[in-house]
This record gives sequence, structure tokens and C-alpha cells, in this order.
Amino acid sequence: MHKFTQIAAALLIGASMSLTAAAADTRPVVAKPAIVTANKAFAKVNGVSVSQNLADAFIAEQKAKGAPDTPELRNAVREELIRRELLLQEARKAGIDKKPDIAAQAEAAKQAVLIRSFVQQFVEKHPITDNQLQANYEKIKAQVGGTEYKTQHILVKEESEAKAIIEELKNGAKFEELAKQSIDPGSKDKGGDLGWAAPGNYVKPFADALTALEKGKFTETPVQSQFGYHVIQLEDTRPATFPAFEEIKPRLLQQAQTQEITKMVDDLRAKAKVE
Repeated sequence: MHKFTQIAAALLIGASMSLTAAAADTRPVVAKPAIVTANKAFAKVNGVSVSQNLADAFIAEQKAKGAPDTPELRNAVREELIRRELLLQEARKAGIDKKPDIAAQAEAAKQAVLIRSFVQQFVEKHPITDNQLQANYEKIKAQVGGTEYKTQHILVKEESEAKAIIEELKNGAKFEELAKQSIDPGSKDKGGDLGWAAPGNYVKPFADALTALEKGKFTETPVQSQFGYHVIQLEDTRPATFPAFEEIKPRLLQQAQTQEITKMVDDLRAKAKVE
């Protein structure tokens, strides 16, 4: 009888789940894939070979999570793969692998693994430099600008409604009360408050009107955007704060990699003959 600790059993369960998840995950990863060894038999179950490559994948998965490469881990991997092979053999005996929906799921999982590996290889062959990330960082900073604005707005469908609201404001009506008429569900119950934000967070007509306002003033003509007609009031301004480069560098890297991958896929799509 095989004896395994609860820790080893947990590691193997984790490996099974993680490898399954990896098959469905096509995001680029930083870690390099394990070096593939000769596909010799790691074990034989009822005459069927369990490959060394599969065992190496399980072991590498656990080592990446910090598990020490010990005889106990390797024995646990061996037992897990034996059990999996037994279940696989029974599934095939039952004809489950012949079911169209199951076969399609298996093919999709295989595709995901191959795509993941290809995308990872692409990312490694097209590294993003610190200079590129720094340039992206400066571009975003420029778009955000040096000032943040605390803003209220009222959004309505018709220009005539916006004009009527402006007249009421001129006659001394409270902005917070009139904001109840807004069709913006995110701000209407907060007096139209949009909080602090840089102009770049808003659509251009809104941003242009906002930056032209003086503190405490509201727009005296309706501001049209694709969402409707806005009445905007500027409550206050303050110098904008922006995270340091090193703080957001991982996110900048992920965005840059995603853009490279998207461009590569778009190029492939444009060249492809699809019937």
C-alpha cells in the first residue's frame, strides 16, 4: 500500500487543478516553460505507458509553487499519474472519449495549451524594453494632465431639458436637487457628484467644457456628448497625483504585451484566407 502525507496529496490535487486551468488560460506568462525531456515511460499501467514528460510537467508545476523536489513529491506524482491513467482507461472503456461533446472539449483544451505556449514564445521573442514602458508612462501622464477636477453633472436626453435646468440654476435652484432628474444612475442619487478625476477620464466635449469652467461655476449652455446633454458644475481643483513608474511598471508591461499580441493576431487575421 502506498503511503503519502496529506501535504503531498494536497500538492498533487493542486497540480491537477492548476494544469487543467493552464489549458484554458491563454494569457502570456513570465515564467519559461520546463525543458522537455525525452518522452520515455515514467510508469506503466496495465501495459500503457505514462510519459516522463507528463510527470515532469506535474513536478515543475509544484516546484514553481515552492514545493521542494523531494523523493516524496516524486512518489506522490507517480501515484497521482497512475490513478489518473486508471480512470482514463475506464473512461475509454465506457466510450466517453467517443462522445462528440467530450471530444470537442478535449480538442479545445489541446488548442488552448498550444496557443498558450505559442503566445508565451512570442512574448519572449518580442521583449518590451524599459524605454518603451517609460515612453508609454510619459504619454499616459501627459494625457492625464497636471490637474484633477471635482465635478458634478446632470445628464438628460433632450437639449431643452438641459436648458431648463440651467435656467433653474440661474434662479438659485440647488444643483443637488436638480440632479435627481439626471439619467446617469451612478451620480443622480449623489447630487450629480462624479468625484475627483482628470479630464482625460471623460469624453472630449465634457472634458473641454469642464476645463473651461471656473471653480464654483456651471456650464451656461448644454454640453452634448454621445450620452445626451450635460450640465456640468466645477466644485474644486487640485494638483494631480500619479503613481511612480516602478509602481505601475508591471501593469504597463502587461498592457504593452497585450497590444503586441493583439497586433500579431490582427496581422494573421488580415493575411488569412477564410472561406
